[in-house]
Amino acid sequence: MAHKHTNALIHETSPYLLQHAHNPVNWEAWGPEVLERAQREDKLLVISIGYAACHWCHVMEKECFENEDVAKVMNGNFINIKIDREERPDVDQIYMDAIQMISGQGGWPLNIVALPDGRPFWGGTYLPKDGWTNVLQQLNELYRTDKARVTQYAADLANGLHAINLVEPSKDTELFSLEQLEGAIQNWSNHFDTFLGGHKRAPKFMMPNHWDFLLHYGTATNKSELLEFVDTTLTRMAYGGVYDHVGGGFSRYAVDIKWHVPHFEKMLYDNGQLTSLYAKAYAAAKNETYKEVVEGTITFVTEELMDNNGGFYSSLDADSLDKNRELKEGAFYVWTKEELTEFLGTDLDLFQDYFNINSYGLWEEENYVLIRDKSDEEIAKKHGISISDLKKRIKDALSLLKKERAKRSRPRLDDKILTSWNGLMLKGLVDAFRYLGNKDYLELALKNAQFLEREMIKEDFSLYRNHKNGKSTINAFLEDYAIMIEAFFALYEVTFDEKWLNLGKNLLEHARLHFFDGDSGMFFYTSDMDRSLIRRSIETNDNVISSSNSIMAHNLFKMQKIFPSEGYGDLAKQMLKNVQKDFSRSAHGFSNWLHLVLFHHLDFYEIAIVGKDYQAMGLDIGKRYVPNSFMAGCEEEGHIDLLKNRFVTNKTLAYVCIEGACKLPVATPDEVWQEIRKIR
Repeated sequence: MAHKHTNALIHETSPYLLQHAHNPVNWEAWGPEVLERAQREDKLLVISIGYAACHWCHVMEKECFENEDVAKVMNGNFINIKIDREERPDVDQIYMDAIQMISGQGGWPLNIVALPDGRPFWGGTYLPKDGWTNVLQQLNELYRTDKARVTQYAADLANGLHAINLVEPSKDTELFSLEQLEGAIQNWSNHFDTFLGGHKRAPKFMMPNHWDFLLHYGTATNKSELLEFVDTTLTRMAYGGVYDHVGGGFSRYAVDIKWHVPHFEKMLYDNGQLTSLYAKAYAAAKNETYKEVVEGTITFVTEELMDNNGGFYSSLDADSLDKNRELKEGAFYVWTKEELTEFLGTDLDLFQDYFNINSYGLWEEENYVLIRDKSDEEIAKKHGISISDLKKRIKDALSLLKKERAKRSRPRLDDKILTSWNGLMLKGLVDAFRYLGNKDYLELALKNAQFLEREMIKEDFSLYRNHKNGKSTINAFLEDYAIMIEAFFALYEVTFDEKWLNLGKNLLEHARLHFFDGDSGMFFYTSDMDRSLIRRSIETNDNVISSSNSIMAHNLFKMQKIFPSEGYGDLAKQMLKNVQKDFSRSAHGFSNWLHLVLFHHLDFYEIAIVGKDYQAMGLDIGKRYVPNSFMAGCEEEGHIDLLKNRFVTNKTLAYVCIEGACKLPVATPDEVWQEIRKIR
């Protein structure tokens, strides 16, 4: 197909950037040479940031960036840079902070106007054509007529960007206490939606690190009301339209309070984390719904997002072509009553009741998003059938709908492979194998881990961020290192293959060397080997993905248990102290950090298994939900301290230890559990 316009993005691999390669706007990718040219020509920068699955990014492209009149304004006065935020989260972080300082809110598409050196002075999200061109013309005129004023504002904003990112090393002698933690959780609970789950607001994001911590905290402190809230949240999310009942997997968030209508994009990072969360929750509560969610989510990811090389793609778009061949959000996923009547026949009445094909499940016009609000037991009783019969009939109906849906125009795929997001999915697969016992999940995990080792780890144990079309590019960020280390540790715990433990340690040592900030005691988001931006960010707040520093603190804490003489634990403790002042005010924003408070104040179990049947025993012990533990195992004499001098001929023994002090060895998984319960 011949295109009227082609710009420099045609040479990129990012699907998001390639979507804009035939805009009349002279887009360029982010790079130092572009900023150098802007400074030579004294031209302002338009920096537009988004991602492939972003609905409003597509809307603004259609209204503005495909318009030749808009392009004339942009090309005549600006150097225009397009950024895939998933490839360059380091750039996105800085400009997102800038727009929040400017306007108090952010989102994508994120549009910034900056000085030629990259310092921002204006920011906005989605704007329609007239609003966008008016803003650009006014800003260009202001820069030409009052450059000093614009430059001073940009300088002040840059100073503010540095100031809000400072982390002062804490001089606290005491760690955040359990009493303080209880108060922080109490403050947080004021925002709980105890009927519908999640928080009392819309939109509702999945926030797996919130419920992961509350599951840990509720279990550790025997708080039944908190565990009930976690169960309500996980059940409502699983029942809601945010979960794809037909094909499995979760959308990014719900636009309403009942988890019904999703923003239909489906992201790997959500599904990896939610696989972990539901697998842990299944181990803790043995709720079959949780198991089904894990199985359905992995089915979605392997069918829709897995490359033949073992890597996982990034996302599916929210938009697809509807019956009229128009691009529309959610078109692939929604159903009309007429369609359901045609496809389901005699099972229609049961299906309608089960998935609320009524006013509760209606989205807009005549479209329904499937949502449950009753248990299988309630539906089966109402229809006078057994639960097994109900499950079979619903499963058959969903299989039929899946075949019919496959005939529709599919959402666009973002087929770049990102290291950190793959690490999250790897951890999800490991947890699914650990707690559900399906060996297929371990095979998938090993295939992915081998891909990451082969394609994303360099000889010096630095990492690539991105892989596409057989080529790895972009130096990785702290997020990539932290998540990969965590995933490799988890893989070691289910295989006891020291290769993964050693890889994790080597990655951690590289991160210590090139990311650690001795002044703050934290880790920078970017390496000292990469060109610096406006600032070197330090990420501490846990969001839809836990912060890179909180994950790294977890890694350091666990590494201390394996290599106790190397000072990892001191680093982890100082990092925790550096951020704990904010826990009481904003527990939800530090939910992944809060695990460390429990690890320090409650017993943390080091479980060593040595003997011929060490792997089988490890799997049996590991299927129980004990978040405050780390397992190591070997057949005879291990290389790490925890496994040394433990071997007894013709026996497989497990040792439950705390801070290296071990109880007498036991010979069965049940005895291990009894030891842990005694210590508790």
